[in-house]
Amino acid sequence: MTEREGGGGGGGMGNNLDNSHSASSSVTSTAGKIVQLPVIEELNLYCNSKIAKIVASVVVGCFIAYHSFLHVVHGGESCQRLLSDGRFQGELIWQPYGCMLHTYSDIDSRRCMQYVAFLKRDNHFLFIGDSRIRQLYLALVNQLAVTPPQFPEKAHQDLRYNDTNLRLNVEFLWRPSLSQDTPALLSKLKRSAQVPQLIVMGGATHDIKDSNGSSQALEQYKSNLMDLLSSLDQIGSRTRVLWMLQDPVVHEKLKPEQCAITNDQLDLYNMAAMEVLSDTRVKLWWSSRLVAQGSLGTSSDGIHASHVAVKYDTQILMNLYCNDHLNFNDGTCCNSREAVTATQIATFAALCSCPIIMIAIAVKQWLCVSQHNPSSAASISSIHEDQATHPLLLNNHTRNHQPSQQIQQQPSPEINTTPKKKTKQPSYSDVMWALGKLALIMGYFFLCDRTNLFMKENKYFSQLNFWLPLGYILALGLFFTEDTSHTRLLHPHMTQEWKGWMQLVILVYHMTGASRVLPIYMHVRVLVSAYLFLTGFGHFSYYWSGREMGIVRYCQVMFRINFLTVLLCLTMNRPYQFYYFVPLVSFWYTVLHLTLALPPRLALSRPGPEASPFNYLYSVVKFVGLGGFITVLFLSEVFFEKIFVMRPWKALFVTTDDDIHEWWFRWQLDRYSMLYGMVFSLLYNALTQYSIIEDKSGSSLLGGRPAVVVWCVAAVCLASYSALTSFCTSKPDCNEVHPYVVWVPILGYIVLRNMIGVLRTRYSAFFAWFGGISLELFVCQYHIWLAADTHGVLVLIPSYPVANALATSFVFVCVCHEVHHITEILTPVMVPNDPLRATRNLSVFAFLLMAIGVHDGVF
Repeated sequence: MTEREGGGGGGGMGNNLDNSHSASSSVTSTAGKIVQLPVIEELNLYCNSKIAKIVASVVVGCFIAYHSFLHVVHGGESCQRLLSDGRFQGELIWQPYGCMLHTYSDIDSRRCMQYVAFLKRDNHFLFIGDSRIRQLYLALVNQLAVTPPQFPEKAHQDLRYNDTNLRLNVEFLWRPSLSQDTPALLSKLKRSAQVPQLIVMGGATHDIKDSNGSSQALEQYKSNLMDLLSSLDQIGSRTRVLWMLQDPVVHEKLKPEQCAITNDQLDLYNMAAMEVLSDTRVKLWWSSRLVAQGSLGTSSDGIHASHVAVKYDTQILMNLYCNDHLNFNDGTCCNSREAVTATQIATFAALCSCPIIMIAIAVKQWLCVSQHNPSSAASISSIHEDQATHPLLLNNHTRNHQPSQQIQQQPSPEINTTPKKKTKQPSYSDVMWALGKLALIMGYFFLCDRTNLFMKENKYFSQLNFWLPLGYILALGLFFTEDTSHTRLLHPHMTQEWKGWMQLVILVYHMTGASRVLPIYMHVRVLVSAYLFLTGFGHFSYYWSGREMGIVRYCQVMFRINFLTVLLCLTMNRPYQFYYFVPLVSFWYTVLHLTLALPPRLALSRPGPEASPFNYLYSVVKFVGLGGFITVLFLSEVFFEKIFVMRPWKALFVTTDDDIHEWWFRWQLDRYSMLYGMVFSLLYNALTQYSIIEDKSGSSLLGGRPAVVVWCVAAVCLASYSALTSFCTSKPDCNEVHPYVVWVPILGYIVLRNMIGVLRTRYSAFFAWFGGISLELFVCQYHIWLAADTHGVLVLIPSYPVANALATSFVFVCVCHEVHHITEILTPVMVPNDPLRATRNLSVFAFLLMAIGVHDGVF
């Protein structure tokens, strides 16, 4: 990879791959000789972020076309996917094709029945068939009953279970053969005023056994199905009718009288049922056969389904019946999509209007030039080039025809002493096109997570699934290492690297559902706390260096943190607290800003290495006061709730259920993390000011033996924390200890990474690049990498998990990079480098949010 700029900042790595030569892979030297560029430079001509985004756009277009074709050919109903196909993942974990299966507990199942009963509707299930159907009936009754009834073990008779409180009626009608009174039964059911909400039928084993597998019996079976066809089709128009295909058998376990029941015979009978029922309203239940086939080895008698198969068949029925009533986040099968709100429509309309307006302006300019001087119409492109030099004025939205003034670009909030970069004010056309691209990106978000166009699957954890991607990521990170000119502790390249690898670990953690493993969960909690630690360290170092800390700085930081999140709240119809990390960082940055802005303020006339001793005194006083206030809030949860449920900011801290406990959990878990970063920043500045440590060169921070001792102690600290996580028996116990000990592994990592000069002056450009877009990676994963609001995984390539992970990851990273670039364009426009204009824009934004809140009934 090419040498990066050393300027640091939140987006310092954002556009590095674009800084390649634009013409050819060779250049002409001053002597006139052709000099061949290095291979890596030649690759950068064709492998940069712009090309990647174009490829990603084409890929997304192809996937939209492909999945639209699947919807046209196979239908877009996820119920059909639930009943038709699927596969086992790992140790007998069933994954339906293209949708997410919620695991219903007994409580969930009864809650579903209660909800339907509350709607004054009956819960009536009817099972018709042989002992295989009876096995499924008994499993469903056990799932729904508080006290499962005692039925005869092998009852060749009709069975019934009722629960008047739930308006529940589950019936089993013993019909091992279709030649009995089944036609009359269905004819009566067809004429009935009320039909069951779900009918499950099936059978063939008795016909095969009684006829010893004769071909005449198969023909009779087809004839009997034809006799039922009219009634089944009419009943299917009023309710859901499932025909359960026959499961395979384990021939070695069959009794002698059952030897005629072979898998070949069962396949013939299944084909007969498919031939007769394929064009009717009866749903063929294919997936039950696949489930049974994948768990044949655990069948008790060779003919009846195993416990695993019966369990998943029951779960499939519950998902089929209940998902659209209870709307579990991890149950997308048979779940209708969320209704679009007026706020979403208005937001998309506003975004889409931007490119339309820009096109209209361009056409108008072209027409004007053509009418006044037709010969100059071809030079219209020069007009657009001139627009780039006319910055967008923020007070009256007109163009300034003087050379554009450069403003000071503030460094990243997580980086300490980063030099300021000057950036040119974006032109009007740049802003409009950026908003237009943003509209397309938000449209992709909406397609991925608010429609049924793309498939979604459940997360699946295994040790291999979790550690193998991390191994690949580590190898890439170590391969792309570079020297840096920075030597200071936690310099920009290092903090970007730190954020990058932490974010990649968090992404793998979320995709694989590794939160169920307690040690992994606790280590990832440290990573989240480390982000807040860096926030405290970076912002305090920024203010300690004597730079501006007014309203402009505050609004710039808050805009960069919240722009994408607020937009997603509007377009995806989710509360602000849903993206929990952004509210957490925003809150703690606000606390930090107020703490340092309130008197006594730091003596900014003597910043940096010559800081006044009073600065240290004031900082310690403020730290003690802040820590005390945090502790008081923690000790009184009632006081905490009263503060955060006050209007008008209540909407920022509650979930869709108007619940504050999620915010309380996140807040108290990392209540001291940012304060730890501020304290460490103060200690670091004191140590450097009094020459206790020296980081102005590439040597070790401490000379000789002390450096080795401190480095070993840091290693022990990291190992001790990992050992501590193994002693925790539950998440609540671990979470209770976490705020008090999280600084130990963080400080240990800082010492290990910075103590030795050789390690401090090298960094991973691979990790640092991802660190530049870490915020976008964290937020965007909710909808275009994961799915169903992070409860599942987005599926662009069904049935191929590895290929799907690569495709979704590629598009995901390209989108995050583009969103980061758009944010950089819009920041100076939305937050002018003038206190009055910044305050004006902030007031307008607050007014719009209040208007939306009034419309949505928040206030």
